[in-house]
Amino acid sequence: MALSLCAGVRIILIMNKLEAFGHIAAMAIRGELVFPTSVNAALRVQLALDDPDCPIDKAISLVLAEPTLAARTVAISNSAMFARAGAPVVTNVRGAIMRIGYQNLFALAAAMVVRQFGSKLVDPALRVKAEQLWDHTIAVAALARLIAREVTGVNEDTALFAGIVHEVGGFYLLSRADEFPGLLEEDPENWHSASEEIITREVMRKLCIPEPVADAIEGLRDAFMSIPPDSLQDTLLLANLLTPVRSPLQEAERDLPPHSESAIDLFIDAERMQALLKQARDNAAEMSAALLV
Repeated sequence: MALSLCAGVRIILIMNKLEAFGHIAAMAIRGELVFPTSVNAALRVQLALDDPDCPIDKAISLVLAEPTLAARTVAISNSAMFARAGAPVVTNVRGAIMRIGYQNLFALAAAMVVRQFGSKLVDPALRVKAEQLWDHTIAVAALARLIAREVTGVNEDTALFAGIVHEVGGFYLLSRADEFPGLLEEDPENWHSASEEIITREVMRKLCIPEPVADAIEGLRDAFMSIPPDSLQDTLLLANLLTPVRSPLQEAERDLPPHSESAIDLFIDAERMQALLKQARDNAAEMSAALLV
């Protein structure tokens, strides 16, 4: 009797979860995405910066209108990621934007959006998951940038940006999880995969994620890395595979094709791998510190 009762409760939880995912996905398809109010300011900056011909003075005024973004922009421009040894300290937004460039400012605005999704969570367990997902995101972003430069040859700024937004669907679901208890509990059957793909796609559209980046992120779930890796998707796959900072929303790992891990040794040896991981760890720590200003 107790066994059948437990099974019945589990079925109810699964049905409730499926219903919740279906509801959120349907709203996403209709464009009815629920974003925290604080996200809108960062979205305005992103929309302006989406135009590569945006005048520098307009970019500066937009950043200055958001004191938090202004402080983070200056802070990250002085990090080791962007300041060469001996470079003068940047003390103003104009100098910071000139140093990091529009693409990284766009990524910084996106990071603000991602970070804000978890800012209003009430449930302590969900807040912990949001922090863990943020740590994973920054770890992957820092590592993706280095992998792009050292291994795959894709644009390293694009790789950094893609790493920052690659879990944006998970962040959005976390932001709604207070309304739907049990939404993000362990899901060994992956019942929610289709809905999550829809939600991720619509959130990326709302955030104006460029199509090549969105395509790479959407393809992550079922993709296998090329040998040798040479694309943005390969860069993200490799960063996710190598980072020791796991996502709290990560699905059970799939079986890799035979000899996949040993194949990595063909293009990156153990010593170089350790150097990349150390540098990525240091860069991620700097990024986290700058983004918390």
